[in-house]
Amino acid sequence: MNTAISAKVIPATALTQDAEIFEYSKAADPISSGATPRIPVRTFSSELYASGTTRMVPLDLSKELKTHYSATGPSVLASFVRIEAGESITTSADATSEFFYVIKGNGHTDTEEGAIEWNEGAIFVLPGMAAVHHADADTAFYMVNDSPLLAYLGVEKSKSRFKPTLYAHAIIMAELERAKNDPNAGKRSRVSVLLANKNFDQTLTITHTLWSMFGIVPPGTRQLPHRHQSVALDFAVEANSGVYTLIGPELNADGSIKDAIRVDWVKGAAFVTPAGYWHEHVNESNADAYVMPIQDAGLHSYLRTLDIQFYLED
Repeated sequence: MNTAISAKVIPATALTQDAEIFEYSKAADPISSGATPRIPVRTFSSELYASGTTRMVPLDLSKELKTHYSATGPSVLASFVRIEAGESITTSADATSEFFYVIKGNGHTDTEEGAIEWNEGAIFVLPGMAAVHHADADTAFYMVNDSPLLAYLGVEKSKSRFKPTLYAHAIIMAELERAKNDPNAGKRSRVSVLLANKNFDQTLTITHTLWSMFGIVPPGTRQLPHRHQSVALDFAVEANSGVYTLIGPELNADGSIKDAIRVDWVKGAAFVTPAGYWHEHVNESNADAYVMPIQDAGLHSYLRTLDIQFYLED
């Protein structure tokens, strides 16, 4: 790209008007000081898309995060999408990665690469491109993209890093069943499968910025706490009363979460787990529960900043 270069001298007052200098201890931890706002624990009800007209509903925490653009986390934006039967909706995010989970319904999506057919439970990802989603039945998506990352950097996508990719519901569930029946499943922090793309063999993630898990919490079980520096945008795929997540920044000596915030799972609802917070899933119901978190862990894994940690019982 050719850029014109000017020899005009910039006045010193213009060059220095935005400059600041802080003593180290006053600026080394901007989160603790409040300059960088903390990510809140927040729940978004399925009522946001249960009825009404065809529309997108951003799960927007821009006020809490002090951004001038919509965001659910520093680098990710989640939305609910509702499409009435026989109608369509267009998405065209300024993003490099877009994730779609079909909560209900069936139909197809037209893109410049061609059409993608989908049904309930399917997942597909797009590399930041215009798409028209056509619903044959009343449809709802859980949609996540990395548009806040691009907005923060002040950039636009220049090329696609991957092609549109579909993960069929039947294949996801078959692989999850295999993981559940593995003899070592009971020794693992989570019983789940991770969705990946062959183009990202360094991070083993669904896109170069996004990470996606599909997991099960069997009845009467507790999945021990873990933490990571990626924000998690969790979606409760299936849950009865008595399934919940405990969230907090510290652990007690016995491995329980200190002053934990309890988030009860409601089928079809989403909740935010802040980066760096310990969290554990508990199922006190009599049925399997399923959860699908989307994180910016593809980016963190590549930057070597994910810092995932697990609490292990003796």
